[in-house]
Amino acid sequence: MCWVCDHPEATKDARLAYVRGMLAEHPWVVIGVEQDGHRPPYSYTVGLSTFGRPELLITGLLKERAAKILTAVTDRIIDAETPVPGTRFQLPGRRPGEIVRVAEPSVHLEIAADIFGDHLTALQLVYTDVHGHWPWDRSFRNGHAGQPVLGPRTRSAA
Repeated sequence: MCWVCDHPEATKDARLAYVRGMLAEHPWVVIGVEQDGHRPPYSYTVGLSTFGRPELLITGLLKERAAKILTAVTDRIIDAETPVPGTRFQLPGRRPGEIVRVAEPSVHLEIAADIFGDHLTALQLVYTDVHGHWPWDRSFRNGHAGQPVLGPRTRSAA
């Protein structure tokens, strides 16, 4: 279980103090945000900004699965070139993914925005459904939503 879930009465300052404490022990952490009404769950990193990297975000997955993907992708890019929007790659589990720049990172990555302020940038890991359809395709998940894309798509050069 997550600390914030276990402490719903915690103030914003207490949540930030907890995350800062985690960042003192770990170079970066993953924050999971539960589904809320019609908004699907999403997860994001906090701490990659310290390395001059954008934070990563993924939508539409339960936090355990999202954390595994964010961890695997972060492990790949932390000492490599930052992928550019439009780059396609294989996500863990062999599903195709594409990088999208998050248009308003401070809106979606609240804790990261509180820590890094105006310097915050973020990239979203967008993935196909089981049939290979992208969220911007009409046939994605048989016409059902579930993976909001939080920025404009950039066509890759490939």
